[in-house]
Formats: sequence, C-alpha cells, structure tokens
Amino acid sequence: MTETVLLVGGGGREHAIARALADDCELCACASNVNPGIADLAASFETIEETDADGIVAFAESVAADLAVVGPESALAAGVADALDDAGVYTFGPREAEARIETDKAYQRRFMAEEGIPGCPDFETFDDMAAACDYIDAYDGDLAVKPAGLTGGKGVKVIGDQVTAAEAKAYLRESDYDRVVLEERLVGEEFTVQAFVANGEVRTTPAVQDHKRAYEGDEGPNTGGMGSYSDTTMHLPFMDPGDYEDAAEVIEAVVDALPDYKGVLYGQFMLTDEGPKVVEFNARFGDPEAMNTLPVLETPFLDVLTAARSGESLPELTFSGEATVCKYAVPDGYPTDPDAGARIEVDEESVGDALLFYASVDAREDGLYTTTSRAFAVVGLGDSIAAAEADAEAALSVAGDRVRIRHDIGKPDLLDRRVEHMAEIRGGE
Repeated sequence: MTETVLLVGGGGREHAIARALADDCELCACASNVNPGIADLAASFETIEETDADGIVAFAESVAADLAVVGPESALAAGVADALDDAGVYTFGPREAEARIETDKAYQRRFMAEEGIPGCPDFETFDDMAAACDYIDAYDGDLAVKPAGLTGGKGVKVIGDQVTAAEAKAYLRESDYDRVVLEERLVGEEFTVQAFVANGEVRTTPAVQDHKRAYEGDEGPNTGGMGSYSDTTMHLPFMDPGDYEDAAEVIEAVVDALPDYKGVLYGQFMLTDEGPKVVEFNARFGDPEAMNTLPVLETPFLDVLTAARSGESLPELTFSGEATVCKYAVPDGYPTDPDAGARIEVDEESVGDALLFYASVDAREDGLYTTTSRAFAVVGLGDSIAAAEADAEAALSVAGDRVRIRHDIGKPDLLDRRVEHMAEIRGGE
C-alpha cells in the first residue's frame, strides 16, 4: 500500500525532505508560500499558514494522510504535531511539550542542568532586563545573550565577538523580550549533529558546519544560515571521531530524559578545548543542514517514518560517503533590510551535477519572487569537500540578479583556518 505523507512547511529544509520522500510515497504538502520545488513533487499542495493547526488537520484529513512530517519550528511551537497526532495522523515531529527543547531556551538550559546532560555551559535566566544587565557587569568573562523564545537564528548577541558589553546591555534595555538566557561564551568551532528519534531510539547523521554570518570571511550579522558543508566521514576536518561520538552521547542523554520525543533532534555544538559543549538544541532539521544530510542518506527516509509509527526499531542508517557543500542565494540586503518582493530568475537547466533547493520564495503566475528570507540554495556533492564545493560554485550560474551569495563556504582557505583555529584551541595538538 502506498503511504500518503503530509509535509508541513515551504522552505529549503522542506524541499530537501520532499525530495527524500517523493519517490516512495504520495506526497502532499502545505505552507504559507508556494515553494515551486515542493509543489512540483507533491500530488497536492495547499496554501496554509504553518501555525494554523486546525487548517493543517483539515487538509490532512482531506488527503487521507497516513503520516506527517513537520518542518519548521513555528509549527511545532503552535502544537501542529499535537493536533495531527490527536487526529490520528502519526507525525514525525515532537509535540509542543517536547519541542520546548528548542522553543524555550530557558527551559532548555534548566532541563540540561536538572537531567545532568553533558556539555551544558554556565548560565543564568532572567525575566528582568535590569537584573540581566547587572549580571553582565558582574560576570568575569564574556557572555552570550539569548532571547528565550524563537528568533529565527538572529537574536543571539555574543559579547567579545559581535558586540561589546555596553552594546549587549543596550540591546537588552531596548528589546521587548520577557525572558533571556545569559551563558558563558563558548570558544571553538561550531558543528551540528542531527538525529532521527522515535521510541527511545537514536540514529545520528553526519556532522555539518553551518555559516551564520552574512558576509564572506565570517563578517556581518547573524543570519538563518548562508550555507554549510559535510565531509565524506561522519566527522568534520577539524574534529576527530571521538568528538563526534561525544556529541552523539549528548543527544542520546537527551532522549533518555525525554522518552516520548519523536522526530529530528538537532544538536548544535561548540568544539572547545574541553570537548563538545551544547550551543543549543533544535526540535527539527536545520536549514541548511537538512540539504547536506538528506541527499547522502541511502536508507529510505520513508522507512524511518514507518518504523517510528509502528514502534519497531529504527533502521540503521547508511550514507553515500559523499561530501556536500551548500551555498544559499539570499535577497539583496539580507538579513537587515532584505529586498522582499523582488522578481528573480532561476535557470534550473544550468545546475549541472548539483542539486537546487528552493527556500523562502513565492511562485506566482508571472514568476518567482523573494520574501524577507533566503531564496534558494545549491548543493554540490563529491568525493571530497573541494569537489563538492566546485560543483556548488559551478551551479551558482543559476543565480540571476538581486541575490547575494557567500562564495567562500567550502573553500580550502576557510577550511584550513577552521583546522588551524581548532589546533590553537587545543594547544597545538
């Protein structure tokens, strides 16, 4: 029997999910924007706000969905997985209570401390911004300032890196945040490990490094992610296998403490001189990291979903062993003043061996338009990071005017700096 799978969300992450599922099921999708890549793969597509739980349930019932996958964190925070589960549609995504591991950073840190999850930095939580400013003055060292709620990857300010202490205090005083987390600034190299989780089991995927800064050379404000890369192994060039295993053990400890968790659990880590420390957890695939992970997954993603639903052991995952490099095209002015509503041209025939993933664009009758977020990505695959980067760079000919790209992602010079930086952190090991 062919499974009917509902996909919620219209970004690059969801396009990657759609591509991983479309050949093995009848795919139906809904999102607030019309992503042309998803719409082309789906048997039916409905325009619905990702946070409209009732509307999504009604659509799921209209297409007789057997399973659902929720992509964006906004939908998880709105209880979409709860509503679908309660309507009898098994949903690969955590219920609202478990999704707090991402949606409430104050809860996330308290949970880690109370459950003894490894890799938790020193932290304090505040609902009084004046008290938070006093803590900045008294703290011996630099701090990361994090709003407790969702900010699309753009709300964190790191003292000693992005801002001064005075600027951080001004940021807090001028904000309308009701709660913030202040935690020790972690120094090292960031990486992500994403895991499939269900029935108390964990299956991890290759490590990925994302590039948050807007401009080449890691300059400029934070974004939702300008691009990312993975290697031919489970770990990255600046890591060793033990670092990866330590990160995987952190994810397993979280699942032991949250036995009802289901879906994707994303651990963002900082590799420090003391090993991996947790920057944050996300309750879904990363964007762009899903575009690195799913194209090299050889185990059918649908098999993961059906095993999760049935309560069976999750399949052991196999991967192609290819490296990947993802590069995003974003609207001019992104992230501070994005050129939304711009009509753009994407020449799909020029991608070559790379993969094209549409993200936050809107397909209208007269063409493709930007929104306030990232427009589309290209992903190169190869037998080395250098080969994958070359494929991605060649595919960027699809990008026309009115978009900007970080061309340095995956380049040898940037990778070498990462390795050298980590060697310095570890004292020249």
